[in-house]
Amino acid sequence: GEIDLMMLSKVRARYPGVTINNEVIDPNAEQIFSYKERVAKTSNLENIKFTWHKETAHEYESRMSAEKSSKKWDFIHMIQMLYYVKDIPATIRYFHQLLEKQAKLLIVLVSGKATGWETLWKKYGPHLPLTDLGCHATSADVKAILDSAGLKYQLYELPSHMDITSCFTEGSMDGELLLDFLTETCEFSKTAPPELKQQIMEELRKPECSQERDGKVLFNNNLSAIVVEP
Repeated sequence: GEIDLMMLSKVRARYPGVTINNEVIDPNAEQIFSYKERVAKTSNLENIKFTWHKETAHEYESRMSAEKSSKKWDFIHMIQMLYYVKDIPATIRYFHQLLEKQAKLLIVLVSGKATGWETLWKKYGPHLPLTDLGCHATSADVKAILDSAGLKYQLYELPSHMDITSCFTEGSMDGELLLDFLTETCEFSKTAPPELKQQIMEELRKPECSQERDGKVLFNNNLSAIVVEP
């Protein structure tokens, strides 16, 4: 909910006094709980109505279809979310049709240009136990989908880096968790074959993945923001 509340504050400032209905779709109970906690601690939310649904995008679509709902939205966002759907074109197509005439669909995910993520995915993706909960999609994939569907959009590149220095500090808990995140593998250091771990640790320091500055290793985490028109 951190990013959501930032966006909602912008909307409130632009449209003071207007009631805002914010529906949250997330299959992760812990994330929903954290979002609710954040809302409870945030002031000036009086004219915002929150509704949380513990479900996937596909489950939401199925529920709306069963309820024969034709509810439309002024703004829909998919921030770092499309990695976790099984059919990206169908998901974009469904939510795009829920847009009002002047609405926008915001998609944010890893840039399609050279990033640390893309380098890791291309070289080591087949060796990492990625589950059916994720896929290696980038903005280049989404751009191709939007182009083939004839949808209008603007694409903005968002420079970003992530300090992964602690990955190279023996015994660092933060470093272990970061490695799990980068490899999408639980307890990567303990479960990975030593040769694979060594290769990935070396790869993470290469210019294709990271740059070293002021004694820190900064992973290239560049993102793309795609604003899709109705």
